Amino acid sequence: MSIPRSAVAALGTAAAVLCLGACGSTGTASSTSASAARTTGTAASDLVAAAGSSALPLVSARPAASEAADPQEASSYPAPASTHHAAAASPAKAGELHIAPGALSEAEVKRELETMHEVQRRAQKSAVATMTPVAGGESIGGDGKIPIPADVPEVVQKVIAGANEIADYPYVFGGGHASFIDNAYDCSGSVSYALAAGGLLSAPEVSGALESWGVPGPGRYITVFANAGHTYMYVDGILYDTAGRSGVYASRWQVGATDNSGYVERHWPGL
Repeated sequence: MSIPRSAVAALGTAAAVLCLGACGSTGTASSTSASAARTTGTAASDLVAAAGSSALPLVSARPAASEAADPQEASSYPAPASTHHAAAASPAKAGELHIAPGALSEAEVKRELETMHEVQRRAQKSAVATMTPVAGGESIGGDGKIPIPADVPEVVQKVIAGANEIADYPYVFGGGHASFIDNAYDCSGSVSYALAAGGLLSAPEVSGALESWGVPGPGRYITVFANAGHTYMYVDGILYDTAGRSGVYASRWQVGATDNSGYVERHWPGL
């Protein structure tokens, strides 16, 4: 789809940022995303603040022909144009929303819960392994959110809280890229939002850019898988992915695992 000349003039440098070839770039950016610097493998700061209406029309702009489409889009239950969803909170707010004040520090966790840590992890993985997915895909049931464990670093708790915040939001290609605050998110928009909630990203990344996020290899708590067209992650052993969900409003948290062939494996240092 070509962009009108008036829109091009308004977009400015934001269009250049969003023209990376990968899942997520729509060519419809806000002034917020235009000023946000993309970070790759460095500490994130200045998370985008919450802004805009709480009830927005779903993102519907399609990417330019030169940009790579998400090969998993068809299995991500793209939302129809008639679907409406309230806008998400900012990632920073979502990351704090479900974290109780005075949460244990990593040092306290290691000192007070070292033995309990492995016991709880085994119990959680066992529960996931026996969980029955929602019919139609692999999404977890209930409210679509996973419990936030107390025995993981606070940054991981915030990433889970952020992922929970938009777990059941619709999928729209390009959603979550003009701004973190949106009412539908594609694959990289979803991963970007959750990472930003933990302070690990300061601006939305397309899937191709996430190939160089953090450092190579699997992480202990968070592992991001990315290629030019699609991205997803595992957080504390649980799959977070737009592809394979059970419906338009089904959870991005899914039972079991997926085929990681053809994806770059990345993690944040220490996590």
